[in-house]
Amino acid sequence: METPVLNTPLQVLDNILALNLNITLWSARKKLTAEDFGGVELPPDDLASLGSKKICDPARLNVFTKLKARAFSLLDKHGVRFLSGWAIPEDKAGDIIQGLCEIRDEFFMEKQAFLNVYDAAIADWIARHPSWANIIENSTVSREYVDSRMGFSWQLYRVSPAAGLESDLAMTESGLHEEVEGLGSTLFSEIAKDAAEIWKKVFEGKTEVTHKALSPLKTMRNKLAGLSFIDPHVEPAVSMIDTALGSMPKRGNLSGNALLTLQGLVCLLKDKEALIQQTQALLATPKEEVLDGLLQGFQQEAPVLILPPENNLTPPTPCLDSLGLW
Repeated sequence: METPVLNTPLQVLDNILALNLNITLWSARKKLTAEDFGGVELPPDDLASLGSKKICDPARLNVFTKLKARAFSLLDKHGVRFLSGWAIPEDKAGDIIQGLCEIRDEFFMEKQAFLNVYDAAIADWIARHPSWANIIENSTVSREYVDSRMGFSWQLYRVSPAAGLESDLAMTESGLHEEVEGLGSTLFSEIAKDAAEIWKKVFEGKTEVTHKALSPLKTMRNKLAGLSFIDPHVEPAVSMIDTALGSMPKRGNLSGNALLTLQGLVCLLKDKEALIQQTQALLATPKEEVLDGLLQGFQQEAPVLILPPENNLTPPTPCLDSLGLW
């Protein structure tokens, strides 16, 4: 089966907001110079270049890297990469901004705590490297400079096509159409990447997992559900995850057929083309027949799965609104 080409309509701009995140960190590094080596002959610049020197303990800055990763994870959990940031569902914007505010407040609290001990931190770093004290001392920067290099902010805005352009060509070549048209493909690419990570971390080589293994699948499911208006192929993907999760036993570890079902689902999710092909098939399948072929046709590590008839599962009725886009 040829993989369908996803083409997100421009009307989705009515249901999304764009968020641009700006987080800047101080690296605590300065470029090494020839003067740092006291006249030692070095190779010419066209042959080799010098690296960098650390002028403060990098461990003191790890917290800021982790907070930045948390902010990215929050946006990746709910949105899809778009323009220079993320496209997020408008109806989720309040919760997302609240989450960012919490991370930002923690960021600035940690920043102030670091600035309060900045001079002592530099002195401690020099004391730990007495043989290289001159190199460090000659490269230190002021507390005010560090303050200016550490920031956390964002811009939330609505995107709309430019109006009043002199020609249709200018409109179609504005670049926005291509960005929007690719949203569906980008979303499925992100799902495939997330599923590949879940496979490696949770399911690969396992014969038994706990119910915690369902958490990343639920997160992926909620992301797809929140962005279901982007493309008609998204809703069947949500239904597949719902059906698989609905078949899991409520208690005890997951093994046997339950584990194979999850492994098969993850294998399908991490194969973008196979997933789109399967959702295309489900779009053309009557709802009462969805379950019959839902977990078949996996093309990677996990075996083909057929749920036993005694499970007598009823697929959930999709309740996601297309918002009139298809």
